[in-house]
Amino acid sequence: MKRILYATDYSENAIPALKYAFNLSEKLNASLFVIHVFDYPTVFSKELAEPYQNLEEKSYKTHYQKLVDFCTKNYEGDIDKLDLSFDAIEDKSIVKGIIKKANNLSADLIITGTKSEKVLKELLLGNTAKQLIEKAPCPILTIPKEQNSLEIDTIVYASDFEENDISAIYDLVKIAKPFNATMKIVHISLKEDDVYRNKMVWFRKLLNEKVTYDKIDTEIIYSEDVFEALKSYLNEKNADMVSMLERSSKGIMKMLFHTDLVKKMETLGNVPLMSFNEDQL
Repeated sequence: MKRILYATDYSENAIPALKYAFNLSEKLNASLFVIHVFDYPTVFSKELAEPYQNLEEKSYKTHYQKLVDFCTKNYEGDIDKLDLSFDAIEDKSIVKGIIKKANNLSADLIITGTKSEKVLKELLLGNTAKQLIEKAPCPILTIPKEQNSLEIDTIVYASDFEENDISAIYDLVKIAKPFNATMKIVHISLKEDDVYRNKMVWFRKLLNEKVTYDKIDTEIIYSEDVFEALKSYLNEKNADMVSMLERSSKGIMKMLFHTDLVKKMETLGNVPLMSFNEDQL
């Protein structure tokens, strides 16, 4: 991963995600692009009688400087030594603004926070969190506001043991390796049978052929409650990150992804969530 895009709204809830983005970009030796998406009425009154060009210029300068100040204040090192860029983007849609920037940068990863009132409002209108996952050109990593640790020791990937999972795991390994983290590949089955046991054997063989990393485990959990089983598994393994693949086909991911991103974060607990889209792979 060479380019990481982090979108923020300057809120206090966004600070843990900012620190996480700084740490991850340094660990991966990746360029970090920090952006804020704004709309003109959020800065200037609609009744302000001023030429549009001046309004545009003032809005950009105001948000750009606020963005730089926000990052400088909350970074605990010398910010000038980082491979860091800032951009303030005018767009009525936060999601569209993020996606446009990600496409322009050919970003490898988008990082966002949760529990921001402004972002939360848009996420809950028209299920745009799901749109972000579906339309973004790269995975989405969402950091909960309670996130304090910057270390990654255990990554859990919830899998259906399908070929597309291999591509997602390949990308996850790029994060796991610098941290020397263990990856737990888990499938949650509603009933015990030989179908997924045989599928896991096939999947392990394919995984060994495609992915070079010796700290990967695979297993099956049997439970009639997928959400609770995954939540308990994350707690049991002290997971530092959980990852899933958004897909249109039926299976565990279909059940897990019927809610929006914010709801999933609340359901799965305070664990960073990386969401892949089947079409990105």
